[in-house]
Amino acid sequence: MLVFFLGFMINREHLCSSNHPFVTPIVPHTIQSITHSSLAKMTFEGKIYFKNIDYAAKDFGNRYHLMPSAVLHPKSVSDISTIVKYIFDLGPSSELTVAARGHGHSLLGQAQAHQGIVINMESLRVSEMSFHTGKHSYVDVSAGELWINILHESLKRGLAPKSWTDYLHLTVGGTLSNAGISGQAFKHGPQINNVYQLQVVTGRGEVATCSEEENTDLFHAVLGGLGQFGIITQARIALEPAPKMVKWIRALYSDFSTFTNDQEHLISSANSFDYIEGFVIINRTGLLNNWRLSFNPKDPVQANQFTSEGKILFCLEVAKYYNPEESNHIDEEIDALLSELSYIQSTLFLSEVSYVDFLDRVHVSEIKLREKGLWDVTHPWLNLLIPRSKIHEFAQEVFRNILKDTSNGPVLIYPVNKSRWKYGTSLITPEEDVFYLVAFLSSAIPSSTGKDGLEHILTQNNKILNFCGRPHLGIKQYLPHYSSLEEWKAHFGAHWEVFHRRKLTYDPLAILAPGQRIFRRTTAFGLQ
Repeated sequence: MLVFFLGFMINREHLCSSNHPFVTPIVPHTIQSITHSSLAKMTFEGKIYFKNIDYAAKDFGNRYHLMPSAVLHPKSVSDISTIVKYIFDLGPSSELTVAARGHGHSLLGQAQAHQGIVINMESLRVSEMSFHTGKHSYVDVSAGELWINILHESLKRGLAPKSWTDYLHLTVGGTLSNAGISGQAFKHGPQINNVYQLQVVTGRGEVATCSEEENTDLFHAVLGGLGQFGIITQARIALEPAPKMVKWIRALYSDFSTFTNDQEHLISSANSFDYIEGFVIINRTGLLNNWRLSFNPKDPVQANQFTSEGKILFCLEVAKYYNPEESNHIDEEIDALLSELSYIQSTLFLSEVSYVDFLDRVHVSEIKLREKGLWDVTHPWLNLLIPRSKIHEFAQEVFRNILKDTSNGPVLIYPVNKSRWKYGTSLITPEEDVFYLVAFLSSAIPSSTGKDGLEHILTQNNKILNFCGRPHLGIKQYLPHYSSLEEWKAHFGAHWEVFHRRKLTYDPLAILAPGQRIFRRTTAFGLQ
């Protein structure tokens, strides 16, 4: 009966978003005034700002610009708990919502709160990083901490987290709210697999510690939970001994089946590489020459004879971690692994870099793009999780019929093994044990009406999504975005009831993460 009663407290209709995301909805001035005056009277260890907060209405996607009423810069978990509890106590008559914002790398306004409160999580400093070494080493960190900072601090102790994202200048809370998938996920699972404990502020303003042993349902709900059940304020991250060096390798394939067979072979091998990814190359010229900036060809003569013009090619990208004292036999291990693969021999390129340089490789590109003014453009990215049994059907339609070139940004493609992932989290994946992550990481050139313009890329993405919508494919979105509640229900499938029950339990007034546009803020019923 309690669940039945609480069910009335969430208007489960989707929060409609405009087809013109740059247009900010208009809210009566009286609501803004009341919000300002009430919040201005509150006391925080940190500070709350009402002016010069435009940055909180922007993100990496650069498509949704929704202005909040205020931005809180917390200095303690108590600051976050206080403001959430205050809004919760206002009851369903209030329309205030709260969004936790990390490094602003969301794509579609997921960390924005229109006329609500944005919490700048990078301001939160629960304590200095606290390291524990032993059989199960770990570090306790603030959820607003960047992964790149954790890397540098843990390396001072010869340790490092097990699983990464490709880009490290993201906050812990942000990636754990989604999953954190990269080329190590086949081996260690995503980042949500490598967390021992969380501290969370629920939608009721309550502070809770959760783990596999304590408040287990909340622990699983928050991991991959899109911010719907609580704001992560602290995390205990699993660590392992850190390597110092990396052998970084690329090779090309012209046949998709051969490419995927080799990728799947590598992720299922007992002794394999430590990182396995791949990407698609369509209609690119001078490809191997570009690689020479960071890689060396295994056979320079053969590499000079290879041309990529007009072809659809697939690149395998792998890495092997090691320490200098292992250098005598690491090349033998790599040669043995490569001998089992069927790549185009003339396209084998190798590089040797430090562990830090490898993990932080995307930041090098960021610096170059910022210098050219091309980092803060619009990024209409599309991330998909595709069952192994359907990857060939997907590739045939998308890579040969829909996607005409890959000059607007990389197209990643690599398999992961779900059997090694944590069961029971909020993350939704295809039903099969092996599935592929395919990520279209496009950048749109401002004011362009051509193939590199936003409208063209969005049209292309919609064609891909329309194809993916065929029920027999079983494809899921990663970093999902949908335009109706029915689509969200379809995304969660059999897991929807659990997801909805958790929302009723931990955020019954739908205060948290309004930018995900799953639940509408409660306005009809009171809470008892």
